[in-house]
Amino acid sequence: MSIDPAINAEPVLRQRLRIPVHLGVIMDGNGRWAKARGKMRTEGHIEGVKSLRNLVELSINYGIAHLTVFSFSSENWTRPKDEVAFIFNLLRRFVASDLQRLIRNNVRVRIIGSRAGLEPSLIRLIDDVEAKTVDNTGLVLVIAFNYGGKAEITDATRKIAVEVAAGRLKPEDITEATVEAALYTSGLPDPDLIIRTSGEQRISNFLLWQAAYSEFVFVDENWPDFDESSFVRVLEIFSRRDRRFGGIEAQTS
Repeated sequence: MSIDPAINAEPVLRQRLRIPVHLGVIMDGNGRWAKARGKMRTEGHIEGVKSLRNLVELSINYGIAHLTVFSFSSENWTRPKDEVAFIFNLLRRFVASDLQRLIRNNVRVRIIGSRAGLEPSLIRLIDDVEAKTVDNTGLVLVIAFNYGGKAEITDATRKIAVEVAAGRLKPEDITEATVEAALYTSGLPDPDLIIRTSGEQRISNFLLWQAAYSEFVFVDENWPDFDESSFVRVLEIFSRRDRRFGGIEAQTS
């Protein structure tokens, strides 16, 4: 991934698109992409990483401020052990090969999800990439890894319960802001737009609290086939949406 300011999105194109402040992506279909080509599922995951690099570049070029990608669900532990190990190693390789590029391009990386069950070396890697990019002020790349929306809300509830039990918080003082501050995504805006690839039309435990008023676009392409034309088509769909947030008149994001 090498970001060249000269290839930023065409100004005329940018002017006719509504650009989400926060984009969420459920990167689905690596296995189906591989199966359709007679390849191993692991080859689909490799191609999926290439699509992720491309999406990061597109997000920078089109001026998206926050990008959250669903890379490994807490439910994915039920997959074959070899595949899980391969996905974990892909994360290591992505960080090793892309960290310096991300730093040069002013990208801040946050990795959200449970650390339970992760090898100590992987936890150190996560801490390292977050620490080395913490002062970057460009795109915030949030990687949901070993993540589940229900688990996130459960953990937030547990944190709040501890504060109540210690007498530092009264139950009647708990607000939506209290919950939001206890979530993994504390400090981030809610996603304006969530994309899911591969034709599936469900949220699959992704950002359950945060997606309350997100727009959803489901595309037929498997994740490895998601390219700039797919990206622009989704932004065009998003630009036509009437976002009312429970009110009567449309609001801009």
